[in-house]
Amino acid sequence: MNPILADLLRLLELERIEDNIFRGESRDLGSDRVFGGQVLGQALTAASYTAGAREVHSLHAYFLLPGDVDAPIVYEVDIARDGKSFSTRRVVAIQHGRPIFNMAASFQVPEEGFEHTVAMPNVPGPEGLADVRELPPALFEKVPDKLRRFLTHERPFEFRLVEPIQIVPPVRSEPRRHLWVKTVGALPDSVDLHRHVLAYVSDYQLLATAMRPHGVDYAAGNVQLATLDHAMWFHRPFRVDDWLLYAMESPSASGGRGLAFGRFFTRAGRLVASTAQEGVVRLWPEKPKQP
Repeated sequence: MNPILADLLRLLELERIEDNIFRGESRDLGSDRVFGGQVLGQALTAASYTAGAREVHSLHAYFLLPGDVDAPIVYEVDIARDGKSFSTRRVVAIQHGRPIFNMAASFQVPEEGFEHTVAMPNVPGPEGLADVRELPPALFEKVPDKLRRFLTHERPFEFRLVEPIQIVPPVRSEPRRHLWVKTVGALPDSVDLHRHVLAYVSDYQLLATAMRPHGVDYAAGNVQLATLDHAMWFHRPFRVDDWLLYAMESPSASGGRGLAFGRFFTRAGRLVASTAQEGVVRLWPEKPKQP
């Protein structure tokens, strides 16, 4: 297995330190803060460890404090309910004695039912599209160090952009974005694992969609993006080691917050998961001072 992908799987494997208490590590992705998708994926893993054969179908999470990338994260799982068909779990992520994140997740016994789905957007397939790390070197030289490290960091996913990134000079565009995503190698045949990995990657670029209509100059280094909450629904089985289209749109930005929705489609056009996220979107008069 690709070593970067293998490291992601290790990251999503938590150490059990009590009956319903688990501990996870973090990875440096170019920032001193923990990537939100990592906490999301690990919290879902912790909840799944207590849910038996039931499969997660939804989660609702709040990001309370920035995570410290140099410290472990402890996940406490509350077994809120086990019904005939559904189970509910509450998870709190703790660092330095304080909660940094909480989540509620619902699990279900698999069953058959009514079926319908919206159509996939009519966009080009992944063949021939550029990966995000294949952007022109001259562009990387003009963006802030933090953004450059995040864009160029070696990651376990391929991201092929339907709409090219335009950072320098900034332009105004529709509040929509489409990208194809898959892991850089094959994954084991585990429904839970594929959902945990998709939760991890669902945080990528979603909130930034709310900035597209505003022609923000990221090179100035005075842009603040911070996730407040994140919801996700899993509709059908899928594989993250095959191409999925992530279709994102932002219907609103106001009050220093932006709202974005996302949908994941297989290449065959089946909707397999949906996301929603709200976060802080601010433009400071000058570059914020480091604490």
